[in-house]
Amino acid sequence: MLAAAPGERLKILRDILGLTQDQLAGLSGVSQPWISEVETSSRDASEDKLRQIAESTGTPLGFFAVAPSSVPLDSLRFRKTARAKKSITRRVHAIYGESFRVAGNLSDAENYPAPSLPYAVGDDDLADTQVEEFAQEARESLRLAPDKPIPHLTRALERAGVAVAPMVLPNDQDEERTAIGHFGVSYWEGLGDPALIGYFPGHQGDRDRFTLAHELGHLVLHTFRPRVAQLQAEAEANRFATALLVPLSRAESELSDRLSLTDYARLKATWGVSIQALIMRGHSIGSIGETRRKSLFVQLSAKGWRRQEPVVVGHEAPKLLWTLLSRRFGPRPYLPAAEELAIHPTVLRSIAPTPAGSNSLPSTAARSEHGRKVVSFPGARAALQHG
Repeated sequence: MLAAAPGERLKILRDILGLTQDQLAGLSGVSQPWISEVETSSRDASEDKLRQIAESTGTPLGFFAVAPSSVPLDSLRFRKTARAKKSITRRVHAIYGESFRVAGNLSDAENYPAPSLPYAVGDDDLADTQVEEFAQEARESLRLAPDKPIPHLTRALERAGVAVAPMVLPNDQDEERTAIGHFGVSYWEGLGDPALIGYFPGHQGDRDRFTLAHELGHLVLHTFRPRVAQLQAEAEANRFATALLVPLSRAESELSDRLSLTDYARLKATWGVSIQALIMRGHSIGSIGETRRKSLFVQLSAKGWRRQEPVVVGHEAPKLLWTLLSRRFGPRPYLPAAEELAIHPTVLRSIAPTPAGSNSLPSTAARSEHGRKVVSFPGARAALQHG
């Protein structure tokens, strides 16, 4: 039985795989005019041709028979730069929509509790003090200490019912190039409903942690304030992220004009937050003056630390979706799960990666990476590379 809109599903598949109509036609042997006419609802789709496309792309035929995701695209919030291409954003929309659908299916099947997060309401811009308060309330909902470093933000989110999914764009040989300009995307349907944070894994664990905190900010601050202007929403989410990761009381006591870059590198090892974010955190609360902020950033540039900071924060591995997947489909779940969940196996492997070894948590020991120290949390005293 075909979906009510198989043409829409066909467009979603092309977006997921990054294929034009001509490319899909060449791959599948189905003519480009047929693909175009089905996508524009000018003709009905036939199951034999959809099967041909499914087999040629490694997609379950059932993909074309499921209802589209319930995620309204105008409600999605992105952490991205101005360089983000519209074509890549469209692919992210498609992959995230499928990921949200599958994550909700897995959570419902296992009766995994929905998140209970604080939330802002109203259309007015939030004052800095309000953002700080929501960050503290979010710590409480994640069962985190009010003023301590967060050892594993991913695990805290997952325990609280917020699924976390690494996202990789299929069929691209240069993942870093493809994902450039995109860091994260999130959506929460509201009280009693599921939430999913998707992120593009980067080279730096501190960047990923900031992205997760930023996207949590969107869930808390903008789920019930959808009309907030994009630039204002991004500024609020950035402020929320640093407030969540470095609580105000500790920021006021530890950040000051007197600290050197080496001091900030040590704080990075403690808090899992980049040197640049720590400086901006200090500046935003008035502990670092504008002149000192500019001086520190000049020094960062001179040392080459704007591009590659010392003290590499270890990556956090998500586990929730894999756990739900393997409970339902066994230790080798991808192929049977892809068929039943009607999702492309590559997308499923991306959002629910197999944990490395028997222990998916980062090691408590620091390890070496490119001559720098990699700190897993809690990370006291990291060795520093002075460039």
